[in-house]
Amino acid sequence: MQATRLALPEVMVLRPKVFGDHRGDFFESYNARDFRAATGVDATFVQDNHSHSRAQVLRGLHYQVKHAQGKLVRVIAGAVFDVAVDLRRSSPSFGRWVGVRLSAENRDMLWVPAGFAHGFYVLSEGAEFLYKTTDYWSPEHERTLLWNDPALGIAWPLSGEPILNAKDAAGRPLAHAEVYA
Repeated sequence: MQATRLALPEVMVLRPKVFGDHRGDFFESYNARDFRAATGVDATFVQDNHSHSRAQVLRGLHYQVKHAQGKLVRVIAGAVFDVAVDLRRSSPSFGRWVGVRLSAENRDMLWVPAGFAHGFYVLSEGAEFLYKTTDYWSPEHERTLLWNDPALGIAWPLSGEPILNAKDAAGRPLAHAEVYA
């Protein structure tokens, strides 16, 4: 597994080693020892989630104010634009974001540490999105950062009006969001 640090260095793109031959290919999507060696992160994952979304769906930007979750995310069908926003007030990169294209084809994964909001926009006809979390879902602590807050300036590669649920449409702008210390 190869890890590449992004402009927010705690957020990393992970590329697995793929072994292929005339039959197809094989790769380990997760190996605790290799993850730790590549990232320097000693994470314990407690929950796996699977989301299916159609084209132009935007999910996020989600985070939990208590029981903050680190997330290891990947796409197994289709393609998404995946975003992480630093919500740690004490961080020099507070309020900054990074975004990457994740797809079944490139097999890249993204490590989003606790303290960051996370969301994605579906670029393909549909997408199957998997993610491992370091803490359990805690609905009473879940918050939503406004996906199109001008203060964030996220350059979503929209191909029309995004499809949002009510919670995501009503997200809070950074100036009024609960954030981490």
